[in-house]
Amino acid sequence: MCITLKRGWILSVGLLIVLMCATGYAQSDADLADAYFQKGECDKVVSLYQKVLRKDFNKIYLRRYISCVIKLKEFEDAEKFLKRQQKADANFGYLYTLYWGRMLEQTGQADAAALKYEESIAQVSSKDLNAYKELSDEFREIDNSEAAIKSILKARDAAGNENLFKMELAGLYAQTGKTDQMIEELLSLGVAIQSKEVIQNYFQDFLREEKDQVKFEKILYEKIQRQPNEPFYAEMLIWFLTQKKQFGKAFIQERALDRRFKYNGTKVFDLGNLALQNKDYNAAIQSFEYIIKDYPQGQLYPYSRRMVIVAREEQVKNTFPVEQVSVRRLIQDYRKLLEELGQNNRTLEAMRSMANLYAFYLNEKDTATIVLQDAIKIGRAESDFIDKCKLDLGDIYLLKNEPWESTLLYSQVEKSQRETPLGYEAKLRNARQYYYTGDFELAKALLDILKMATTREIANDAGALSLLIQDNTGLDTSEDAMKEYASIDLLLYQNQTELALGRLDDLFKKYKDHPLSDEILWLKARTYAKMGENQKAVDNLQVIVDKFSTDILADDALYMMAELYQNRFKDKEKSMELYQKILEKYPASIHSADARKRFRQLRGDNL
Repeated sequence: MCITLKRGWILSVGLLIVLMCATGYAQSDADLADAYFQKGECDKVVSLYQKVLRKDFNKIYLRRYISCVIKLKEFEDAEKFLKRQQKADANFGYLYTLYWGRMLEQTGQADAAALKYEESIAQVSSKDLNAYKELSDEFREIDNSEAAIKSILKARDAAGNENLFKMELAGLYAQTGKTDQMIEELLSLGVAIQSKEVIQNYFQDFLREEKDQVKFEKILYEKIQRQPNEPFYAEMLIWFLTQKKQFGKAFIQERALDRRFKYNGTKVFDLGNLALQNKDYNAAIQSFEYIIKDYPQGQLYPYSRRMVIVAREEQVKNTFPVEQVSVRRLIQDYRKLLEELGQNNRTLEAMRSMANLYAFYLNEKDTATIVLQDAIKIGRAESDFIDKCKLDLGDIYLLKNEPWESTLLYSQVEKSQRETPLGYEAKLRNARQYYYTGDFELAKALLDILKMATTREIANDAGALSLLIQDNTGLDTSEDAMKEYASIDLLLYQNQTELALGRLDDLFKKYKDHPLSDEILWLKARTYAKMGENQKAVDNLQVIVDKFSTDILADDALYMMAELYQNRFKDKEKSMELYQKILEKYPASIHSADARKRFRQLRGDNL
């Protein structure tokens, strides 16, 4: 009994060892073949891959086997092997046929290869749709996009389903330059799944050429005309136009959609805000005015009434020089808004805007203070709004040359808004106030804290002012030059422009060899630009470029000149020349990426 058990145990162990060896041997064939293949020793690979493929099909091994056959030119043996495998492994016979065709193609037998490719597609069972997809992927692997397309179309015919593998087919059409078909596939898929974001991502990848974008826009207009009740096409066109920053054209489409599908102006309102963010003030005004006219009883009416004035205000502020007549019209618009909607929580921001126009553009500081105080009374329950008004009042005190009143208000907001963007803004204004009054040590201490602020804009502003103070103090014991410069900067803040420019001229003569001299020219240039004195701005910038080419402001001066020639003088060639100079002389400049983009836009490149 015991002997029998012992013998049985020995036999079982023996059988196990045999099985393990067989498995290990098969595994080692594949590993060995891979190792030889990586070393490029094809003469040792062919027989090993044949052995592995006879036992278990693997696409990677088949690809590698064929690549080595082509390299060694052992075609006769390979044909016998492939023919045998076609019959022995019916499940993957079509792939053996495909790579047989690949081998023929690589030996210059294009017609024979084409027949094999056709044969491989015909070998797929009409019920096995995934096999068609796999075959298409393999054709793509060997850069035969046309055969890959045929495989997908055959799958559709077999299934009787035109929506099958749309994304894959769109990619193949894009690859082969069949833009119209690619657009059709993606648009029909978009209509089917109603997922704009997915389709938009694909179009962003596929529509890189200007000619393809023109086709896309044309096809969308045609589809909108033929199928006006399908909103997807209009939505895609609006998306495309906003990508191109053509907000006026986008508004026309959004308005048509709104009227047809009764969206109550919501999408038009969103478009208006997007246009405003992108400084297309006319399109923003059109959008908000449409809502005001068509939805006078709607929820968006009061917001649109305010936003249309905001858009006009931004337009006025960014048209140099800013005209007081235009500012007074804006204030009149705000007054009409308050008369219509009343002074309440919905119109608090309108009151703030009106106060700032009075203070900074009309120099009516007392009127601005009264408006802000009224707003504070109405919005007393809104703590953030109260703090914003306190910052505005602090600014007005600075305009009135009462810095200590300013710092009191800024400090109150700092305390109540700790570690918030509004609190950081208060700290920045406090630091600027210390800078204006010549307390550079205290200003720099606050600015160095703010350089780590979570708001990038505040951190950048703090860093720039900190660097200005650092570079121009400590060089002489009196810091006279920097104090004079800061006091002139305050005059400009207070809108005493002519006085400030006269003092800047005197300061430059007095300190023309001081490290501050390029900053004086930079401040003059920016001031002239705000006044609309474009040539005088360019003249001062040119001095920086010529005499201070190795200093920190040289690339800023070049960039500002390029912008002036582009936007004010409308001199395309000169602005391109200056953007190009930035790329050549200051490749590490923070402006280089934008300079390259603007240069390409002006040249007419598709971005």
